[in-house]
Amino acid sequence: MSPPTEQLLAAFDGHDVPAIAAALTAGADACSQIKGKLPIEWLLEQYTRSDRLIDCLRLLIERGAVFPDPHLAPVLLDDATAIRAAFAANPALLKHRTTMVSTFTSLVDVTPLHVAAEYGNVNAARTLIELGADVNATAGLTEHGLNGHTPLFHTVSSNANRSAPIMKLLLDAGADSEFRVQGIEWGKGFQWETIFFDVTPISYAQLGLMPQIHRQEQDIYANIACLMQAAGRPMPPLVNVPNQYLRPKSAAH
Repeated sequence: MSPPTEQLLAAFDGHDVPAIAAALTAGADACSQIKGKLPIEWLLEQYTRSDRLIDCLRLLIERGAVFPDPHLAPVLLDDATAIRAAFAANPALLKHRTTMVSTFTSLVDVTPLHVAAEYGNVNAARTLIELGADVNATAGLTEHGLNGHTPLFHTVSSNANRSAPIMKLLLDAGADSEFRVQGIEWGKGFQWETIFFDVTPISYAQLGLMPQIHRQEQDIYANIACLMQAAGRPMPPLVNVPNQYLRPKSAAH
C-alpha cells in the first residue's frame, strides 16, 4: 500500500471525500507540505471542478489546515454568509488581490470575484456582485503583457461548464463580453499550458474547442450565443454542432 501522503494526493483527484478522510486517518498530515506544497494547495490545483471540493476543503480545515490566503476562505467555501460578515468587517475585501496556481485560466493578481468565477462558486459570485464587486476588474499583467482578463473569462469554457451560471450573473451585472486582452495564459505550469493571443470572452469561449481544453461543443456554442446576445450581436444558425467530421464513424450512423 502507498504511503498516506500519496493516498491523500490520489484522493484529491476527483474530490474523493471518503478517500481523503481515510488517508488522513492513516496518518497523512493536513498541515505539512508534500513535495513543497501544502495539501490544501494540491487540492485547489486539481483539474476537477465540483461541489465536492467544498467538502474536501472543510475536511482539511477540520484537521487543522488553513488557507494560504485567509481572505479567500469564504469564497472558496462558497459561503455567502461568511462573505457578508467578512465584508462588514473589512469592506476592502472586494478589492483584495491574490495569486494562486490555476489549472486553467490564470489566477495571478486577481480579485475574489475572479476566484469565485474560476471555481464555479455561484453563491460566492452572486454575493460579491451584490456587495459591489467590479465585474470588469482586470487581472495582473505579465512582463510580456499577457492576461489582464476580467472574471468573465473564467466562466466561458469552464470544466463541465460549471461556471456558466456565473457567466450569466456577470453579464447581467454589466460584464463586457467583448473586452479584449493581448493574450492569456491557460494551464500555466501544467502539461496543457497554452498561450492564446488577441482574445475576448467570445473568442476565448470558442478556444474551448481545442483538444487540450476538453470541452463539449454544445456547451461552448451555448455560451458563445449568450455572450453574443450580451454584445448585441446576431448569432448565425449553427447547423453542424456537434461537428460531424469530428464524431467517431460509429456515432455518425
